[in-house]
Amino acid sequence: MSDDTLAPTDGQMRDRRSLLRCAAIAAMVGASAPILAACGGGESTGSAPTTTGSSSGPTSAPTTGGSTGPTSAPTTGGATGKVLGPVSDIPVGGGKVFTDAKVVVTQPTAGQFKGFSAVCTHQGNPIGSVEDGQIICPFHQSHFSIADGSPVSGPAQTALPAVDVAVSGTNVVQSA
Repeated sequence: MSDDTLAPTDGQMRDRRSLLRCAAIAAMVGASAPILAACGGGESTGSAPTTTGSSSGPTSAPTTGGSTGPTSAPTTGGATGKVLGPVSDIPVGGGKVFTDAKVVVTQPTAGQFKGFSAVCTHQGNPIGSVEDGQIICPFHQSHFSIADGSPVSGPAQTALPAVDVAVSGTNVVQSA
């Protein structure tokens, strides 16, 4: 028997390439299951889908102002809350995604900071980046305004929910 064949299991010989090919296909199918589950199916209702392994269902960042949109963060010291990062990390006309907090903070104009949920309203995928004045979800290419979180292009039809943020000293904090 050569190195390219395995012992017969059911009267058939299988060569090493066929076995490796089958194993690779099985691995790809197994690895793609979470990706396919994240994409979901059917129409979006504007709310984030639940994820497996969570008994409490989806969570979202706190929102403010209902449908009126976010307010600018105060730029005075003394704000309390969870520190997201330094103000210097958020460029004017851009923003930064704080993945662990599921918050994206933008600075549409100098000194004006806005916070939004970093969970796309299309199918609940994480926001990936802020580029060219837009908040971008890389999964289905939804783009949102850095000024008010409204959808600019892509399949998302609902604005990103506002999140209370404030400037405390040299840091941006998520307000309680």
